Amino acid sequence: MSAHSPIDAGRVEWAGDNPGIYLKDSSDGDWTRLGLYFRVVLSPAGAGKVMLVLNSPDRNDGAAAGNVCITDNVPMVEYLTEGFIRRFPTFRNRPGLAAMATLKLASAETIAEHDSHTEIVRAERLSLKMMWTGLGTPFAVAVEPSQSATGSHRMYSTFRQASGARICIDDRALEGTVVTRPFFGITMSSAFLALSEIWISPASADKQ
Repeated sequence: MSAHSPIDAGRVEWAGDNPGIYLKDSSDGDWTRLGLYFRVVLSPAGAGKVMLVLNSPDRNDGAAAGNVCITDNVPMVEYLTEGFIRRFPTFRNRPGLAAMATLKLASAETIAEHDSHTEIVRAERLSLKMMWTGLGTPFAVAVEPSQSATGSHRMYSTFRQASGARICIDDRALEGTVVTRPFFGITMSSAFLALSEIWISPASADKQ
């Protein structure tokens, strides 16, 4: 983006909300439970919602292992998974992501309060829930491609970290706890709201 213009000349890939919850069994161990929620307002594959939960990220199995997503737009999920999620460091090379079962969204509910937030999605025979508590002060980020989770996109977003969080499958809370992690020079919770997020492929001039 030119320093002399407020217009970003890059291509907008998708925009929307993308809160997440990453849990560990021990602070010095690997991630053991992962959850992402997308409320996409625009993308090449259209708009939609998806909640993705990996109860066993390193197990090459779907619903039996609790690796599942519920969505109202399967092509959008495929687009996000291929171009973004599988490139995120936390999800990179996770067998559970490739093997996850995809279920059709029947209903969705958002409960937004001052210091907590809940997203619930339901399929015909399964429900998923992500809950964030103890939300902190919002702050904005503008991330260049070299720093972004994909390594090739510019990203703008508003973040709120949560001191506590829970992922549930059919109201059964998954094991694991929220930890802190490095985040662009600060320390942030592994449970967070990412709101009004925009991912952009830089213009050709930016890549030179």
